[in-house]
Amino acid sequence: MDILEYRDYCLSLPFVEESTPFDETTLVFKVGGRMFTYAGMEDFRRLAVKCDPDEAVGLRERYEGVEAAWHGNKRHWNDLYVDRDLSDAFVREQIRRSYMLVLRHNVTPRTLRDEMLAHVARHGLPE
Repeated sequence: MDILEYRDYCLSLPFVEESTPFDETTLVFKVGGRMFTYAGMEDFRRLAVKCDPDEAVGLRERYEGVEAAWHGNKRHWNDLYVDRDLSDAFVREQIRRSYMLVLRHNVTPRTLRDEMLAHVARHGLPE
C-alpha cells in the first residue's frame, strides 16, 4: 500500500474527513470529528490506527510489522509498518476496525453517532 492507496481507502469510508492539523506533512483522517488514523506523507512507511487496548497488544505480539504507535497513546494506538510484509488486506482491516471503534465509542452527540452507525449497517464498509 502506498500513500495514495491509503488516502483513497480512508476517503472511501462513510463520513470521513481529511485534514493536516499537526503540520503540512501528517495526513489525518477523522470520523465525526474524531481521529481514527494518521500517517506521514513524506516518508510513508507506517500509519497509525486506534485499537482496543487488549487487541493492540495481541497484534504487536503476532505481527513483526505492528508496534506501539510512535506518536500516539501506546495503550490505544498501533503503528502498522507497511514496508514490513503486512498485506494490504490486513492494513485495510485494521483501518476499518479503527474507524468502527472511533465511530462506536468517540463520536458525539449520540444522535449523530446513531445516524452514522445506522448508515454503516445499511450500506456496509468497503473491503
